[in-house]
Amino acid sequence: MAKVNVVDLNGRATGSVDLVPGIFETPVNGAVMHEVVLMQQAGQRQGTASTKTRGLVSGTGKKPYKQKHTGRARAGSIRSPIWRHGGIVFGPHPRDYSYTMPKKKVRGAIHSALSSKVQEGSLIVVEELPASDGQTKSLARTLDRLGLAGKILLVAGSEQDVLRRAARNLKHLTVVDAEGINVRDLLLHEKLLIARRDLARLQEIWT
Repeated sequence: MAKVNVVDLNGRATGSVDLVPGIFETPVNGAVMHEVVLMQQAGQRQGTASTKTRGLVSGTGKKPYKQKHTGRARAGSIRSPIWRHGGIVFGPHPRDYSYTMPKKKVRGAIHSALSSKVQEGSLIVVEELPASDGQTKSLARTLDRLGLAGKILLVAGSEQDVLRRAARNLKHLTVVDAEGINVRDLLLHEKLLIARRDLARLQEIWT
């Protein structure tokens, strides 16, 4: 069973914690992680692109000129797609791009992403998250003391509203709860920061 060091808010080691092998020691499957990320991105698409067909564009339904003896091509409507300001053929319409994948596959992808963080040494476990005063600069100082730079994914419970408020203005910091952890966020961020109790919660949920 793998272990990871637990540090205090000054970066000093205070002990270690066991990691569940079924979550943090699984083979890293890049193909499955890629599939799950594509599913997440598809679900985030707005799907609001819209065009008007010849039945929706404005304009009269009257035949624009007589059928014969004009020297022009036959025309039955000014809303024809080949006319300027006419309708659009096969254009996009509002739709839902989201789709689902088997739950076991999604869970396996999350296990792979978490295992990759352990292999890279990017999992940082602290005894407890800072008791934030709601100020961004205080949280930024704490991250500096921990020696964290780059994009950071912070796992914090939904009840820690003050900490979440302090993190809003830090562009390189994203806060999720243990239930909301996902493959895309894990791959986009260089470090995963989590408190000991939240790690236990995460392992309980994703075992």
